[in-house]
Parts: sequence; structure tokens; C-alpha cells
Amino acid sequence: MAKILMKGNEAIGEAAIRAGCLNYFAYPITPQSEVAEYLSKRMPEAGGVFLQGESEVAVGYMIFGAAGCGQRVFTTSSSPGVSLMSEAISYIAGAQCPAVFVNIIRGGPGLGGILPSQGDYFQSVKGGGHGDYRLLVMAPASVQEAVEMMMMAFPLAEKYRNPVMILGDGLIGQMMEPVEFPDHLKSEPTNKDAWASNGMDTRGSDKQNLVKSLYLDPQQLNDHNLLLKSKYEQMKKEEIRFEPYNTDGDYRVLIVSFGTMSRVCRTAIDNLKEEGIEVGMIRPRTLFPFPESAIYDAAVKDSCTSVLSIEMNMGQMVEDVERCIRGQRPVRWYGKCGGEVPTPEEIMDLVKEYV
Repeated sequence: MAKILMKGNEAIGEAAIRAGCLNYFAYPITPQSEVAEYLSKRMPEAGGVFLQGESEVAVGYMIFGAAGCGQRVFTTSSSPGVSLMSEAISYIAGAQCPAVFVNIIRGGPGLGGILPSQGDYFQSVKGGGHGDYRLLVMAPASVQEAVEMMMMAFPLAEKYRNPVMILGDGLIGQMMEPVEFPDHLKSEPTNKDAWASNGMDTRGSDKQNLVKSLYLDPQQLNDHNLLLKSKYEQMKKEEIRFEPYNTDGDYRVLIVSFGTMSRVCRTAIDNLKEEGIEVGMIRPRTLFPFPESAIYDAAVKDSCTSVLSIEMNMGQMVEDVERCIRGQRPVRWYGKCGGEVPTPEEIMDLVKEYV
């Protein structure tokens, strides 16, 4: 299969179409606006629907409406825009509707800046909106991986009847890399007639389907939350994805890093190896569910004395890394969050402090 040189934002939009999603609603915000620009032309060509909402709040409920009817649907946004969608995301999770959200993160808090960041880790992994709900969150480290995760996201959302989020930083959206769109990741929507409000005539059924998140009876609401929790536990059993790097042999330091920051860490690890310093890395590909056992096992290896969580934020994933390791090794954080990306040389100097 021939590869195509594409900007990340455009590749994400094309991947959704190739995955069988023909509904896209969005509101422009840097650094992901090229997705909407691309799909405003490409989606009608594919026989789909593109609609720009009047705000991110409106877009969130457009997504809810389409998802509740059993349609494959997605949106893209960036940081403050996702904040405005958070109420709708909670409703969608509570109503058990599949939908896909893409966050190309910019710096914050507030308006912050338009340069890359990983400052929305808490927002995506810990809920972000109100109530007890979780998103299945995937973090690509390349444009190709963003394509593949995008194509995987729709069947995963339908499998769990739950929103899926692709969490990338501004670099993922803006960089250009060669990509291909794997045919084996194409899929068709499954089992939507069993729950979607798509019309009794459409289903050939005399049974009404009701999509809702309102449960006024406390026992019913508690039971509903237990049902949702069981799905999140199933995700933890079946959907954990991670990449180990240079962990087969002995190493003194273990790095945990995700997204494009992990690519910088990989360069630093390769350079340190040439100097005779061995460093391992675990790269979470899913941020929820989090690869807890993989990180713990890599950290408690006899040769490992320190763990570094390296992120483009002020220390967010490090809390989950500490939770995984349970005090068995010292855990330290390093990062920046103004739009600057830590360099391989900075990481090398940091590692040398602990070997």
C-alpha cells in the first residue's frame, strides 16, 4: 500500500472517513482547525455530513443527537473547546452512546497559547465533566498511529457504547508524515438497532428504544453507575495498550512518557546507549485504561533504581505512575508546558543525575 504525505489534522479526518464515519460536527479552534477545513470539502465528496456548530457547546449536543440515533459521529477540538463539550460528554457516557472525540491539545490553563502541550491529561483521563464516568483514551505518538487509533476508535466506542477520546498534542496535528490507511481497520457499525433511537419502522420492531441519562430513583441510578463501572473494568482487562522500549536488558532508569514527548525520549535513550548508559521506557498507548502492571514490572526490575515521568505539562501523568509503583521506587517528574518541548539533551542530562 502506497503511503501519502499528509498533515496530522488532515490525516485524522481522512482516517475517520476510511473507518466508515460520515458525520462530523465541529467548531474551529487552533491547532486543530485544519480537520474541519479538510472535511468541509472531503466529507460531502464521501457522501457524508459536515456541519459547523455555533459553539463547542452546541457541537457536543449535535454529537449526542447523532450518536443516540446510532450514527457513527465524531468531532475534533482543542483544550478550551473540549472543556465546553464536557457537559455533553458526560451525558453521552451516561446515556451509553458511542462517539469519538479528538483533542489536539494546546497550552493552558485559560486561553494559554496555541503551541503543543499535554496539559489535558487530567481532563481526559479523570473524567473532565461531572459524575462517575470514564473515557477510553488513546494517545498517538505519530501521524500514522493517529490514523490507526482513529480507525480503531469507532468500533471500540460501539463495543463499549462509550465515548472514546484520541488525545494528541499540537505537534500531532501540525506535523506532516507519510501515512497509510490499513484496510483491515475498516469496519461497519454493529448492533445499533438493539439500543439506538433510530425508529421502530427502521428496525422493523414494536419495541421503543429510549436513550437517556436521567434516573430519578436512587437505586436505579446506583445500579446504572455499577453497570457503567463494569464496562470500565472490562476496558482494563481487554484494552490496555503500551509500547516497551529498551526494557529487555538491565537499565538504571525507567522513563514513562506518552505521545510525541516519548519520541524525544526515545532519541535520548538511543544517544545514552551510545555512551554506555542503559535506560528503559514504557510508553502508554492507552491513558485509560492505564498500563499499571507493565509500568510496575518494569520499575521494580532489580537493576532499576529510579523512574522518570516526562511530560509536556506541570506533572499530571506522574500521579498515575506513582500510584502504579506503590512506593517501590522513587518517581520524579520533568516537563515544560509553555509550548516548548524538552530536548533530547535535557533528558540526557536529567538521566545522568540518577545513574
